[in-house]
Amino acid sequence: MYAYDKYDQAMVDARVEEFRDQARRRIEGKLTEDQFKPLRLMNGLYLQLHAYMLRVAIPYGTLDSRQMHMLADIADKYDRGYGHFTTRQNIQYNWIKLEDAGDILADLATVEMHAIQTSGNCIRNISSDHFAGAAADEVTDPRPYAELLRQWSSFHPEFMYLPRKFKIAVIASDSDRAAMRLHDIGIQIVKRDGVVGAAFYVGGGMGRTPMIAPCIREFVPVDQLVTYAEACLRVYNRHGRRDNKYKARIKILVHEMGAEEYTRQVEEEFAHLLDQGIEPPLAELERIAGYFADPAFESGLSAELDRTDPDFALWVDRNTVAHKAAGYVSAVISLKPVGGIPGDATSQQMHLMADLAKEYSFDELRVMHTQNIVLPHVKIADLHALWTALEEAGLGAPNLDTIEDIIACPGLDYCSLANARSIPLAQKISERFASSGRTGELGALKLKISGCINACGHHHAGHIGILGVDKKGKENYQLLLGGSEAEDTSLAKITGPGFDEDGIVEAVEKATDVYLAQRTDGERFLDTYRRIGMDPFKEAIYG
Repeated sequence: MYAYDKYDQAMVDARVEEFRDQARRRIEGKLTEDQFKPLRLMNGLYLQLHAYMLRVAIPYGTLDSRQMHMLADIADKYDRGYGHFTTRQNIQYNWIKLEDAGDILADLATVEMHAIQTSGNCIRNISSDHFAGAAADEVTDPRPYAELLRQWSSFHPEFMYLPRKFKIAVIASDSDRAAMRLHDIGIQIVKRDGVVGAAFYVGGGMGRTPMIAPCIREFVPVDQLVTYAEACLRVYNRHGRRDNKYKARIKILVHEMGAEEYTRQVEEEFAHLLDQGIEPPLAELERIAGYFADPAFESGLSAELDRTDPDFALWVDRNTVAHKAAGYVSAVISLKPVGGIPGDATSQQMHLMADLAKEYSFDELRVMHTQNIVLPHVKIADLHALWTALEEAGLGAPNLDTIEDIIACPGLDYCSLANARSIPLAQKISERFASSGRTGELGALKLKISGCINACGHHHAGHIGILGVDKKGKENYQLLLGGSEAEDTSLAKITGPGFDEDGIVEAVEKATDVYLAQRTDGERFLDTYRRIGMDPFKEAIYG
């Protein structure tokens, strides 16, 4: 994984001291909240319902054990003993005191971490495939390209005050495991005639106006990657709405301008920038790529596995993913125990995951945008020992990509923007299906819950999505069907009138009943929905 050089460390250390002074002046009353707000947001500090929330950047989701131990220590020292892993591959702490914020950032800086640009109208944490460097189907490891873009976008003077927040994802496989086309810019590293380059998708996003990004260029040479990204941002920065935050995202610009005209202007800007020589030399990309070289995989490893323990066998079947190296798998640690809070991990669990990564996965962990953790490089021979340790810590739930593997935002329990609670609903649904024993029968079924239209729970992209809304002062939940964040990207559609909390749980179960009755061999829930359409589901749900 990437290691800071002296410039990285100096920038982060300087920001810590700068923010210390800003927080001190706020506490002393020398800054008003209006003056302080843009300063704290650029350092990932939000003021939520009950306390400050700090969002810590985890670039492309990659961590080592030293960093995970620090995240656990911060949870104990400054929070309430836990952290919340997010759909942006970051971690959030929900109970932060302003007087502690500078100390937290200083602690993070000692392990090459920060909270810079995790909020505000700037380029946010760049995400990637959580199986990067381990997946057998990728053209190359996409993380060096994500790191190059991280360095380009950090403190970029032109893009620190964009019309609205900006999110970029980078993948390198035809299988999309990062919701790439639902980003402001999605980049797929591709190979054409043996030459590596990038396809650019621009103008995707969720929120109140969800859109799927169109491909505006199928191939950008790798030595022009940053220049093309700069051109995309410049056109947005020039024309993006600043008078209406609801129409300020690049998806609105691309939609209203038209993809063809937006592309024309990007190409014009790109040609101009090529003459300016802003692209870093390929030697810099090669330098970065050196940090992402494969670990020392052993050869000749056995793939044999004792599956006599049915609980272990189920976990292996559901929570391990094929690896490019023989004798290895990627092992997913579920942060979705039955009745638990999706994405939450206690400090003890974080310490354990750090230790297990060091022992079994070349000292590397990944935060998944599905709010789980993956150990990317685990010997098959070590799986039973790993699973045993996870089971003892409440981290052995065998539910990857099932209806129990719910994505949920913090909702009204924490967020000042939310209209409804997401957490209790996720808990009820996981308990309902776990107790019924139908999770395995349902197979791959992605359920996502957002507590408001901002869609932090990615409800638009769920096979089943749930959106919390306010209805005359009461929490109400809309049911959506048919979304996908994968390479077959689609946006879910609302079934009809909303429900109260108990009613939405019943509606989800009725939707799964339709699927089980109507599916053909090998069909996922999403496949059946696409084949038979909405009407049979609406009839069952609403009678």
